[in-house]
Formats: sequence, structure tokens, C-alpha cells
Amino acid sequence: MTDAHMSFPDQPTLTGPTLHLRPLQAEDEGALARAASDPAIWAVHPSPDRYKPEVFAPYFQMLLREGGTLVATDRASNDIIGCSRYYPAPESPGEYGIGFTFLTRAYWGGAANWEMKSLMLDHAFQYMEAVWFHIGTDNVRSQKATAKLGVDHVATETRTLSSGTAIYECYRLSKATWQARQASGSG
Repeated sequence: MTDAHMSFPDQPTLTGPTLHLRPLQAEDEGALARAASDPAIWAVHPSPDRYKPEVFAPYFQMLLREGGTLVATDRASNDIIGCSRYYPAPESPGEYGIGFTFLTRAYWGGAANWEMKSLMLDHAFQYMEAVWFHIGTDNVRSQKATAKLGVDHVATETRTLSSGTAIYECYRLSKATWQARQASGSG
């Protein structure tokens, strides 16, 4: 690992108006598996059968082992509603990606994804100048949500990430672009 990777705290506790993000723990497996049990969540994902317990269990163990995963809870109910993860960006030493994100369908189309990504980006940009997103080619819903952040599409490439090899749309968001977007009130 580079010095930047060593110094980036990739499992912070972050709190927003409606969401609380905290490091993934082994005891979260049951609640996170329940949140992930809807086939619609994974329909356009590179691993479309991740809703199945026998597929989700090794995925959960990878998230736990690799680190960087934050569980998202609804502050009002304290229910686990999904997760997201920081991971070293394969394109750029010293930078991280944000991904492996899912939310239960009750939180689609609202402010939850924006809030989760905003919290994670604000944290990441205290330590680095850019953040990456790698989204499966068929996952148009996530591509559209990510475009709202102000990302630049860099490439379409085959990547091997912690959950396997697939074709990904690769996006990069600079700190300057994010700060300008936040200052303008976009979002």
C-alpha cells in the first residue's frame, strides 16, 4: 500500500440528517442480508443473484475481510438499509473508489443515495484529490445517480475488483469539481 492508502481512514463513522454510516461488523450479517434479499436490487448488477443467502454470505465475508465498508442505517428507525465501501482505486495509487453500494428499494429515488455519497465524498476529500466509481455497464440506474455527483466518464474497461471481474464504466470525481458543486447548491 502507498502512504496515502495507509493514512486514509476508510471506516469512519459519518452522520447526516437522515442517515448514519458506521463500520461494518460481523454481527451485521443478518440485518444486511435481509436488506439485500430483494432480487430487484441486484437485477442489473454484475452479480445478479446476490440476493440469495448462499451468494450474499461470501460477499459479506469479503466486505468484512477487505474493510472500508460502511453500513447505512436510517436514523429514525435505526434499521440497516444498505452499505457502501471505500476501496483502493486500481487506476490511481493514493486515490480510492466508492462503490459496492446498495440501498433497499424503499430508499431509491429519494435523497438517501445522495446523502450517503455526500458524506463519503466529504470524508474522502479531506485526504485525496479524486475519487473513483466503477459501475457495471448494465447498471444504468447507478450510472445516472452517479452522474448527478458531477463525475467524468473516463473509460469502459474490464476490471477485477474485490467481488470479481466484469466490464465497468469508470468515473472520476475531482475534489475541485465536488467542492464547486457543493458551493453552487447542486444536488
